[in-house]
Amino acid sequence: MRYNMYDWAKDLFPICRSITGQGVRDTLKYIKTLLPDLEIKSIESGTKCFDWVIPQEWSIKNAYLENEFGERIIDFKDSNLHVVGYSEPVDEWFSFEEIQNFIYSLEDQPKAIPYVTSYYSKNFGFCMSHEKRKKLKNCKYHAFIDSEKKNGVLNYGELLIKGKKEKEILLSTYICHPSLANDNLSGIVVTSALAMWIKSLKQTEYSFRIIFIPETIGSIAYISQNLEELKNKIHAGFNVTCVGDDKNYSFLPSRNGNTIADKAGMHILNHAVKNYTQYSWLDRGSDERQFCSPGVDLPVVSIMRSKYGEFPEYHTSRDNLEFISQKGLQGAFSVIKETISAIDKDFFPKLTLLCEPKMSERGLYPKINSKDNHSYIEAKTIMNLISYCDGRLSLIEIGNLINQPFNKLIAIAEKSYIN
Repeated sequence: MRYNMYDWAKDLFPICRSITGQGVRDTLKYIKTLLPDLEIKSIESGTKCFDWVIPQEWSIKNAYLENEFGERIIDFKDSNLHVVGYSEPVDEWFSFEEIQNFIYSLEDQPKAIPYVTSYYSKNFGFCMSHEKRKKLKNCKYHAFIDSEKKNGVLNYGELLIKGKKEKEILLSTYICHPSLANDNLSGIVVTSALAMWIKSLKQTEYSFRIIFIPETIGSIAYISQNLEELKNKIHAGFNVTCVGDDKNYSFLPSRNGNTIADKAGMHILNHAVKNYTQYSWLDRGSDERQFCSPGVDLPVVSIMRSKYGEFPEYHTSRDNLEFISQKGLQGAFSVIKETISAIDKDFFPKLTLLCEPKMSERGLYPKINSKDNHSYIEAKTIMNLISYCDGRLSLIEIGNLINQPFNKLIAIAEKSYIN
């Protein structure tokens, strides 16, 4: 199943997103064209959410940096990364030495524009390539940022898809980053595609809760308003981020490290891809920090391509549409889809007979018993599965124990002597 995820990313790339404001609303409106049942919700500025408070809305119309000769050095219209996120308005002249305090660049990536924010303190600033910064003339500079902060709302999107069970599988992705493709336009479009696929299914065992939220403040706010329901209903969860490039896969576990999401995620990666990088909870950095925090304790993991913070393009203008691809997006979609499918189909098999069933009567044991006989190898897999079918281990857990893929085992488990 293929969706035009890369085309969606191209449409969304120019939008100036932040943790609040019109860019978030425009993004959610676009997602709603893909998922008409998506509910766009809001939380008012000033609302207390645990230790945090919903900030004011931030909007920006224009920004530039010009020298005294009228040469425009930086123009927000060229890239929304040129302005520090949540910058205060400014219309002032600065000396060459003074303006250096408000310019951000990367010496080790001289051609890249860095992504910089200042959400919770009053600052302003400009971002530019270090290559261009070194060419600045020793003269006066006019800094202009036409921005505004005012009381408003924090917006997020929520989609609930009912299954046979009240228990839910959670998919969460963040919608606050501006023109950054892998982090996290990829998460937005892959999550949208997964939601479309789930809705296309006739019936699922589990219900699905799919949320599009600003990172950190969004997950904290969402948890604060839905804590008991989340704790009662979430069976497994996935923070979908950095899923668009063609490089290696990555896995970041839950704080618990032994939830069904952990077991299923590693199981599918072990069998679906040649290799992947396994990180620890100490490498966390996205919304799993909130979902898995003490007292919340949700079973949330991340299956990624190149993990946030681990690729040089991260939080720079190099994380552009050339860094991701339809192939990369499709690969991540398929792996997460298989993981979700395994969890949805998983059960605790129990052998209905005492001792081993007589395999030959069921046409499952070879007439010739030889260790290099393919039928014998298949029969051994069946017998290994059966040996663990005591009703205490799930099929995913058994698959991990005997190193066999879930799809193969569930076909075997459907035989009449296992229920």
